[in-house]
Amino acid sequence: MLRMLADPTRLRLMSLLSEGEYDVTALVAAVGMARPAVSQHLGKLRLAGLVSVRREGRRALYQARGGHVRRLVTEVLHAASHQVTGAPEHD
Repeated sequence: MLRMLADPTRLRLMSLLSEGEYDVTALVAAVGMARPAVSQHLGKLRLAGLVSVRREGRRALYQARGGHVRRLVTEVLHAASHQVTGAPEHD
């Protein structure tokens, strides 16, 4: 799981998907990448068990899979923030 989150694009996608459901079109607009690249990243995240998908008509809606995954993404982002800003560690 952590290896999947080590990629900046996948981490950004997971950050968005932790907040709610998105379709591929909305994710493409949010991250500014080509649709095939976003779809490839989503496929990897699904295989890793980090993302779930549900169908709504012809649309596929993606979201982070469960509370544990959302908390993992939050902690990864906080740890990265501390590394980048030099903020002191805390427990």
